[in-house]
Amino acid sequence: MTGRRVISDYPHQLAGHCGSGALRDLMQWAQLSYDDTPLDEGTVFGLGGELGFSYLRHPAMSPPIYLVGRGPDLTGGFTRRLGITATQHTTDDPGEGWAWVRDELDHGYPVLCWADIAHLPYLRVRLSMSRHDIVITGYDDHTRTATVIDNDRADPQPVGYEALARARNSTGFPAPTRHTTYRLRYPTHLPPLADTAADACHAAARALRHPQPLLPTSQLDGVTDLAHGAGLDGLRVFVDDLRRWPDVFTPTQLDTVLTALAAFIDKAGTGGSLFRRLQADYLHYLNQRTGLPLAGQAADLYAQLTQHWHDLARIATTATTDTSNRVTALTDTARHLPELEQHGADLLDLLARELSPYAPETP
Repeated sequence: MTGRRVISDYPHQLAGHCGSGALRDLMQWAQLSYDDTPLDEGTVFGLGGELGFSYLRHPAMSPPIYLVGRGPDLTGGFTRRLGITATQHTTDDPGEGWAWVRDELDHGYPVLCWADIAHLPYLRVRLSMSRHDIVITGYDDHTRTATVIDNDRADPQPVGYEALARARNSTGFPAPTRHTTYRLRYPTHLPPLADTAADACHAAARALRHPQPLLPTSQLDGVTDLAHGAGLDGLRVFVDDLRRWPDVFTPTQLDTVLTALAAFIDKAGTGGSLFRRLQADYLHYLNQRTGLPLAGQAADLYAQLTQHWHDLARIATTATTDTSNRVTALTDTARHLPELEQHGADLLDLLARELSPYAPETP
């Protein structure tokens, strides 16, 4: 059976992060908002409640460090809080996985999926990142191409069926994609913003204090010369380990690692400054909507954290300074991060308590 289906009215604009960008577009497509104002990317990210931190230095990785500023389930957290029914399907059968996509499109729904960036031809990258969110808005059996919406591209991208199947069946880092497909069904209106935001702020603070590990312990046992940590404790591990980098890496390796550090902070789909910029945007939105001074204080604190993380990325890639001096400057800047991040988590918890009884009528 052959056919063609395209959702032609799907809204899209560039985004800083694949997940929050995709969910922002999907919310606009479903015409769900507060006060008839589309949610921006930062607010979508913040309402997901997935702010976090994880650090890993592993000798078998290339590059040998990995840094991420959010938790593992933005889609799950956001859809649950906003009253969206999200059913996640996974399979190792490419035919079954593609049938799910076609069925959703045939019923008029854009399809949120995982794909590995290393196998998406329009991105032209070598780095594997298997949990990259894309939205498929069409297919054409005659040309054997799917229409893919990606946060990193302003226009829809035609992707051949074979390339898309490889991207959706990757076993790359951090987890197999397994043709993961979401079936999303949307409510007629959103729950009260204050209740949703309170739960999201509390979840983000909890994730910083009591984080899930980036990798299972079984994958780390027995590995020598390893550094890893998550949440606020992981931040301290990162800052302490940063000082050791000149002893751990050769000068050539160190230059590569510093370039990777800057990329993980500002370039690797974080929205800028390891997701702190998006969190600050969300908190500014709450301050404007609720008028709560504490929301403004939290927004200012995350704006400060945004600058600190951006400064790390800038220092790491300052070409006029040798690597050892760059590390010295990095450690001097990074030493402030654990205290600032702790203060951020405290403010999020306090804000959650203030928001809970503050429940204006839902538009």
